[in-house]
Amino acid sequence: MTQLPLARYTVLDLTAHRAGPTAARQLADWGANVIKIEPTGAGSDAIGSGRHGFDFQNLHRNKRAMTLNLKNDEGREIFFKLAEQADVIVENYRSDVKYRLGVDYESVAKRNPRIVYGSIAGFGQDGPDATRPGVDQIAQGMGGLMSITGLPGQGPVRVGIPIADLTSGLLLAQAIILALLSREHTGKGQWVHTSLIEAQIFMLDFQAARWLMKGEVPGQAGNDHPTAIPTGVFPTTDGHINIAASGEVLWKRFCEALGANSLLDHPEHQTGALRSKHRKALNERISAITKTKPAAHWLRLLNEAGVPSGPINTIDRTFAEPQVQHLGIARPVSHPRLGDIRVVGQPIHMSAAPQPDRLRPTPELGEHTDEVLRELGLNQAAIADLRQRGAV
Repeated sequence: MTQLPLARYTVLDLTAHRAGPTAARQLADWGANVIKIEPTGAGSDAIGSGRHGFDFQNLHRNKRAMTLNLKNDEGREIFFKLAEQADVIVENYRSDVKYRLGVDYESVAKRNPRIVYGSIAGFGQDGPDATRPGVDQIAQGMGGLMSITGLPGQGPVRVGIPIADLTSGLLLAQAIILALLSREHTGKGQWVHTSLIEAQIFMLDFQAARWLMKGEVPGQAGNDHPTAIPTGVFPTTDGHINIAASGEVLWKRFCEALGANSLLDHPEHQTGALRSKHRKALNERISAITKTKPAAHWLRLLNEAGVPSGPINTIDRTFAEPQVQHLGIARPVSHPRLGDIRVVGQPIHMSAAPQPDRLRPTPELGEHTDEVLRELGLNQAAIADLRQRGAV
């Protein structure tokens, strides 16, 4: 089997919940030896579905798991021995917790100057809000996303996925890989970190730039794209479809595909600026046409004309799409207790290092504790003594 690109790296995963585990999952899925370290006697840290539920199983595949008591001197020394041999540590404690535990970057770097230490906090590692607890929904609100999501006048609406958690995790994984690349030249590790609030603001993208560059405060635009018009949701006889026909070339193709030269000739729609000004009337005129035929009819015509369009699927229909099935993003896992299950795979394709046909299952709590300790050179008697002392 082809070796995955991160197979030479060992990662200590101190994370919980979702943001940090997302970062560690990226490393594990691409071959890193990720050791998930959980407190002794810990329950599941999955939100809402338990250790054997969809959330935890999707987040922690391809890892090994051990328990370790970082509040115990012997347990903390085991951690440092692991850290001496590791390449990466990932944590998403509240910003002050790692210092109280004595496992912060400076402490680890004294034992292993090559360590790459990755952190996620709700609001950053320093500053007036650094020690505040932070979760995804708080970041969505504070970071401006909820103010631009939903229908005009509806009031704030959260996005249907934990976008700050997921984005911060992906950004941290990228930062860790950048630091590993840098280490190849410098020979030294470093501390890399991001936060839910920074990741959320980063994801505002052009909406944030509207404010920064032009002083515009974006509002809710519902299903309409805030600046590219017409782009939105339109009715058919059997549901709704998405159509994106902004810009002069696509606008002309779109009207011709609909057989709607009247839209092309209408004085309110002659330019992009006019289409934006008369957006509501334009959408009503388009809807009057699209609601006369089923979705499949319009999707065939529009795609043949090169106009971006698509169905609005429930998630079961998303995974039933032939193209989605072809891409293979639903990945099989053989779990010793749950049997054959599927989780969400990687959206990245590497020609020289394809993902394995099956992912390794999420481990049970402490499943690999003895195995990892043996790799440190401890015999079974020493491991039993550590258990008795509450270190592991």
